This record gives sequence, C-alpha cells and structure tokens, in this order.
Amino acid sequence: MVSEELTTLEQLQTNLLESYQEEFPNDEPTICAFAPGRVNLIGEHVDYVDGFVFPMAIPLGTMIIGKALDDSITNTCYIRTLSKDVGEPKSIEIDLTKEISPLKSPKWANYVVGVLALFLERMKPTKKQPFRILIATTVPIGGGLSSSASIEVAMCTFLELLYKKSLTNGQQLSKVDKALLCCKAEQVYANVPCGIMDQYTACMAEANHALLIDCRDNTSKSIPMTNKEVCVLVTNSNVKHELVAGTYAERVRHCQEAADILGHKKLREVTSIKELENVRDKMSPVIYKRAHHAITEIKRTEAGAKALSNNDYTEFGRLMYESHESLRDDFEVSCEELDQLVSLARSVDGVYGSRMTGGGFGGCTVTLVAKSSVDKCIETIKKGYKATASFYQFVPSDGARAIDLKKHQ
Repeated sequence: MVSEELTTLEQLQTNLLESYQEEFPNDEPTICAFAPGRVNLIGEHVDYVDGFVFPMAIPLGTMIIGKALDDSITNTCYIRTLSKDVGEPKSIEIDLTKEISPLKSPKWANYVVGVLALFLERMKPTKKQPFRILIATTVPIGGGLSSSASIEVAMCTFLELLYKKSLTNGQQLSKVDKALLCCKAEQVYANVPCGIMDQYTACMAEANHALLIDCRDNTSKSIPMTNKEVCVLVTNSNVKHELVAGTYAERVRHCQEAADILGHKKLREVTSIKELENVRDKMSPVIYKRAHHAITEIKRTEAGAKALSNNDYTEFGRLMYESHESLRDDFEVSCEELDQLVSLARSVDGVYGSRMTGGGFGGCTVTLVAKSSVDKCIETIKKGYKATASFYQFVPSDGARAIDLKKHQ
C-alpha cells in the first residue's frame, strides 16, 4: 500500500513551460518562483490569538513562471492559473495605471492581485513593471495545507525577482515582512481574517525542521526532524463542508470576545486555565469553550515542540490526540469524516498520534507514525473510511525560493 506520488518541482516546471509555450509560442519565460504549502503538526486556530504554532513546510507548493513585458508597449499584467479547482475565468488582466482593488470575480485572483497591490505600495518602485505569469499548484485547494499562502508567497517571490534591479537602493523585504505583507493581502483582498502562520512558514521554513512560531512577536525556533524511522502522514478526507469560511471568522470573533472579557488584548496573555475559570460566569458557554481550546492549545504546542526536540514521539502523539479532541469538542471545527480518520489511525500499532489540521470542517488529518507502520495505517483507513481518502508522506521542506528556469526541450 503506497501513498500518493508527489509531483516533483521538475515535473511542475515542465507542465508550466509546456503551457507557456502553447500560449506564447515565440516567447520564453525568464523568472520562476516557488513557495510551499504547510502542514501544522500542532497549534491549531491559535495564530490569530498570538499563540504558538508548530508547522512544517511540505514538498507540495505553488510555482509561478513568467517575464517582464515592454512597458513602452503595455501597462497591463496578464495572470493565468492552470488550476482546475478554481472558478472561471482562469485568466485576468491588471492595468497598472489604475488603482488595484479587490475583485468580485474570480475570487482566486485576489490572492495574487492583493500581493501585487501591497508589494507596489510597500516597495514604491520608480516605475511599475508589467508582466505575464502562469501559475500552477500541487497543494490541494481547500485541504487545510495552505494553498492560499503558497500562492501569495510564490507571487511575492516572483515580484522580488522581477523588481530585483529596479528598487530604490536595492531595498528588499525581510522574510518576516514578506510574510506580513502576504498575510495582509489575504485579510484585505480575500477577506479572510487569517493569522500569520501559513505565510510565515512558506517564507521561513527549512528542510528537515519544523518551526515553533511565536505569533506574538513573529519569531521562531527550528526544531530538527531527521529521524527517518518516523513519518508524517497527511490524509486528505476529500470533503469540504460549506460552513468553513463564515465559521472561521466567527471563531476569530469568539476568541477576541473572550480576550476582552478577560481584560487582555489577545488570549495568549492568559497565564492559566484558573484565570479563565474565574470569569466563566461572565461569558456564554460557547465563548468559554473557544477560550478553553485556545489557552490549552498554546500550552500543548509549547510542550509538543519540547517533546519532539527530545524525540519523545509518544508524548507528542498524546498531545496530538488532545488537540484533536479540543478542536472537536471546544472549538467545534472538526467533522464526522475527520473524526473517523483520527479514530482509524489511532487503532493501528505504531501510530503515535493523529489530529485534524487546518481550518477544519473537512480537509486533512496529520498523523505521526512509525515508518514501519505507514502501510498498515493507510490500509486500515482505506478499509474503514466511509469516503475515499488521499495519502501523502511528507518530509519537512524548504521555504520560498527562486528556481532555475531550464529551457524547455
């Protein structure tokens, strides 16, 4: 029993180059940028309360190829996605002589144009450079592996390369500022009240390491993950419930309401569950549950990073199960399919822990499992799961980067 075969960077680039050649047969792209998706090992729904999160970048990601256009001929940027999982139209044009505002349609484009608008605003180039790009991603859309941040950070990386020689005094974005810019683009242009975790991971990740990110001050610590006898197995439920968009924003509001009642700016500032219990009678049962998850999840994440740095997989697995139960019962963002996937994984010898990952209401679970038990885990889920799942074995991967553009043969 094997997991899904991953599309390599080389295959992804070949697909993009073939599409580019078909659309522009007498032209060659000159820039190629890549940014990864991520899987969060523990620390869910706490980045927007300034908590700790513990993600790693994955080999799946978004690649953008393209080139600068002659600004004496056009002021228009051409942007096209190859994704089959987003709505029409698949291409848009942006006039750089006009203000770049959020688009009503297609929604996918706001993740790209938002980064473009904020990059130009932040970097203030002496002139606005028109370009054409093609975009392709291997991150499942809506799977909880951060396809949106992958696209945003890939776009920002492309723009950094495009404007490399034309910015005043050679100014550059730091990786943290880059993550903040991309996060703001998602908040303002795609209207998603996200925290910084996804974009930060796409910018800062290192191969063979997970990142313990402090979302209060945007610092991080790399934790080695080099034991080849332990595997990170991601299982995609291949379901997505429609509640997720509005419910995500609702959970953000719930957490802020709890922080306000507690007299704090964010729930990260709560020092203990006792502090929450002292004001329990001042908040509704729902607000209490949301706060209980956030406060305990932050503690779990710190403990989890410590356990993993000590190669204590049993303890890390225990914390993963606790996290899932809290997300299911207190935060109420799980669903029947995710619960079933976690339960099936838990029944397999050699599985240390499993939990839902991402926003919830579908998407993926992440399971820490002994390499020798991976096939058994996949087989057990395939036999017992009520729907059809997809499986990925991931190793921690590098963050965003330029990719050498090989001439298409």
